[in-house]
Amino acid sequence: MGRLDEQTFESTVAAGCPGCGSAKVEIKSFIDRRLLMMLADPNDAGRWVHDGEKFIDGTYEIACAACKKVVFEHPDCPRCHAEGGLARALGDTSRLTIPKRCPACNEIELLALALVPASARYGGGETPKPKPLAEFGDPGHHVVAFACESCDAATVTQKCPLCDAPGPLRVRP
Repeated sequence: MGRLDEQTFESTVAAGCPGCGSAKVEIKSFIDRRLLMMLADPNDAGRWVHDGEKFIDGTYEIACAACKKVVFEHPDCPRCHAEGGLARALGDTSRLTIPKRCPACNEIELLALALVPASARYGGGETPKPKPLAEFGDPGHHVVAFACESCDAATVTQKCPLCDAPGPLRVRP
């Protein structure tokens, strides 16, 4: 579980801003994004593949959308809770490199799963629509795993993909 459980998350976003009273908040979270890759380059913009629990699990900041007052923040890694890991997660590039070809069968197309910082506004009955804060290759965009659909070969990072802390990683919802 992240630093917020579902009940605390819901009450925090429902309360809005204690400073200006705005009901809209901006939520920043590391969430799952799938990319189709060809020769180690993205073949599409990617698509979100997270659920609500993973969105809450990766939340590292909630701030008022109007006055920017921060109502929740935590400096630890959202994935493994390593102390001070958020700065490394946001500032470092991915540690897992996607090869140009599948190491097992030489296929040129691979699927990649990444944890990506995203921002979503919530309040006033809107459903949050995440916007990526980093693109493939940028600091903050961390490949967690890649797989080949042709031969089912897969590679998964063994350390924390966000901050590089040693395993074991905690279980995600």
